[in-house]
Amino acid sequence: HRIHNLETYIVIQVIIIQPVCMTQSLEYRKACVCFPQHQQRTYDYVLVADKVEDQDHPKFLKQVAFIDHLRKKNMKVTKIVHDDKVFYGVRAPKEIFDKYRYLLKVSDACNWSGDRKSHMKFIDRNKQKVLKQKWARWSALCTTQPVDDVRSYFGEKVALYYLWLGWYTILLVPAAILGVIVFLYALAFFNTSPLIKEVCESDTVMCPRCDKWCQVWQLRDTCTYAKVSHLFDNEGTVAFAMFMAVWATIFLELWKRHKATFVSKWKVFDWCEEEEELILGVVNDPDFHPKEFRHSYLRSTLVLVLVTLMLVLIIGLTQALVVFRVVAAVQLSEGTWEFVRDHANTVAVMLGAVLHYFTMQVMTRVNKAVAFKLCEIEKTQSFAATERSFTVKMFTFQFFTLFSSLIYVAFFLGRINGRPGSYVRISGKWRLEECHPSGCLTDLFIQMAVIMLLKQTLNNIFEFTVPWFKSYFRRTTTKRLERKCGHCYKNACREEEKRGHDPCDICKLRDWLRNYDLNDVNSFSLFNEFLEMVVQFSFTTIFVAAFPLAPLLALINNIFEIRLDAIKMVSLERRLVPKKTNDIGIWTKVLEAIGVLAVIANGLVIGVSSDFIPRLVYRYHYGPCANGEADVHCMKGYINDTLSTAHITDLSVRNDFFPSQLITESGFNVTQCSYKDYRNDVDYSLTSQFWLIMAVRFAFVVLFEHVVVIFKFIAAWFVPDSPMLVKNNRLKDKFSRLKEELQ
Repeated sequence: HRIHNLETYIVIQVIIIQPVCMTQSLEYRKACVCFPQHQQRTYDYVLVADKVEDQDHPKFLKQVAFIDHLRKKNMKVTKIVHDDKVFYGVRAPKEIFDKYRYLLKVSDACNWSGDRKSHMKFIDRNKQKVLKQKWARWSALCTTQPVDDVRSYFGEKVALYYLWLGWYTILLVPAAILGVIVFLYALAFFNTSPLIKEVCESDTVMCPRCDKWCQVWQLRDTCTYAKVSHLFDNEGTVAFAMFMAVWATIFLELWKRHKATFVSKWKVFDWCEEEEELILGVVNDPDFHPKEFRHSYLRSTLVLVLVTLMLVLIIGLTQALVVFRVVAAVQLSEGTWEFVRDHANTVAVMLGAVLHYFTMQVMTRVNKAVAFKLCEIEKTQSFAATERSFTVKMFTFQFFTLFSSLIYVAFFLGRINGRPGSYVRISGKWRLEECHPSGCLTDLFIQMAVIMLLKQTLNNIFEFTVPWFKSYFRRTTTKRLERKCGHCYKNACREEEKRGHDPCDICKLRDWLRNYDLNDVNSFSLFNEFLEMVVQFSFTTIFVAAFPLAPLLALINNIFEIRLDAIKMVSLERRLVPKKTNDIGIWTKVLEAIGVLAVIANGLVIGVSSDFIPRLVYRYHYGPCANGEADVHCMKGYINDTLSTAHITDLSVRNDFFPSQLITESGFNVTQCSYKDYRNDVDYSLTSQFWLIMAVRFAFVVLFEHVVVIFKFIAAWFVPDSPMLVKNNRLKDKFSRLKEELQ
């Protein structure tokens, strides 16, 4: 970078820090230090550079020129050399902060009414210690969050993240309770369900599930699988899916109200990040010229094409996972382990889910690099605009990475695999997977459960242990320096501090190194935390019809996630640059989009993936009750009704199987076998029942989505974005400021 760019960056960071600098200890490489009111403020920032011996080296000359530019702006710079690093303590003059405050006060968008007095009241306490005692410890697992203390130490942007995460966790409680009730409802009718009974007592011979090694099998062999399917594919999941779709809207509306209360109290209700960037530029350089808004159709087209190519690549990886599951199922069915051989398809789905998880970890890094590159091509007008653009692209890539495989399992698995005599094969060799006669929803549940459990558990373990171990091994350097400090730190330095002077170099360096050795952070560190939680929100709402226990898992995870992030930010990482804001930014729009997708996805899962509609049609059109039979359960005979028969005498059917596959365990040759589909037994054409069910499926999807969307609109209208108390307080505040300006 040019010196001017580096210089601008430094001054901006110092200015941002001052209004919310509330701690005595440095927390990151470019760190913030404030002392109590009776003491002299030490350093706003500490910069760290590599030590260069050759004074003619371009790197050394750049460092000198950079520090000289800071001194020309009346900034005090203290240099301390330690081993192979050079530490620069930077203190900005008071005039910079006075200009910053004044321009915020008169700006059109920010209208920041904070004054010096409102901030000085925070400086008389060690905020880091307070946060460690009240919040950043495992023993505070179930206590409320001190959001105001978080805000005074980390700034509004971090505080709003924890405020949102805490609110999301609280509202997960009713969703988790209802999900457990739906699960227990299915469990209560576990042994009385006629569908389970029909599967477990059936004598139906089913067609081989794979080539070569799979033999014909009895439907009753999958009794356990049918019971598991009933837990996640029953009437209760329909009501629960509707509830979760409306819950997502109510959560967002209540969040807006909750947020409004705090941003009003913090005097940042009308805050504008773009205008603050403009103010920072003016304060830093009187000759500053803002970057003008520009739009290039060529760049936009290029970005659109590259995004499309990236999505095609991600979807291609999903197809590779499908091929892996198909091949794995064949290989497992040929294995020597009887249990794995008998459950080859289920084991293949689980292995596919595990591979999908590791694919996600790799693609997360690739997606981030690509999203950054696309933002560079766009040449956005401000950092806030860059952050929004990056967020949208990164989430889009992550969404397709996470959900492409789930979309295949939910809507394509078992529906494009063909029939005996006309199976669809990959490269003409491997048969596509097929669903169990009890339905395909269990496969979706397995996929979601494995990914969600692995993602939450392993991510949290690595997210905490890696920074902890890094911090632990780096403490040895600081401890050696503390021994050097010795008498100086204990006596002279403390006396100097009490008289309002700076501590000695060794004592400064002791604190600087302690915080420099913490784990690094950057402008997108908070983005990573948001992305993790928003992805979890997607799992909790999208496809929740297949996994009613997802809100419960999310709730348990979040209880630990809040403390884990708190401990990590307060004790294991350098302190994030405090920033003001009045919202969680573009994430609100992302959450609203997820809410809409949740309606569409859950409607399709219930209408297309589950057996809810076929059961409904059978009950009222084809079953015993529809034919007027009394004293018979309305669902009796449903499983047999969903099966079609393939005759081995048919040449095409016979050619699809080896003779050894058509022999039962008792040694009998079968002349026919059954498979899940609605087809005619003569010419294998689709029956009228299939088309009736298809019509009802699509009618249900349309009806479900319209009803839920209407409820969402009613909920959004019924719950105001801001409480009346907040609106009235803002009205009084504006009125008093207008009268003050008039006087």
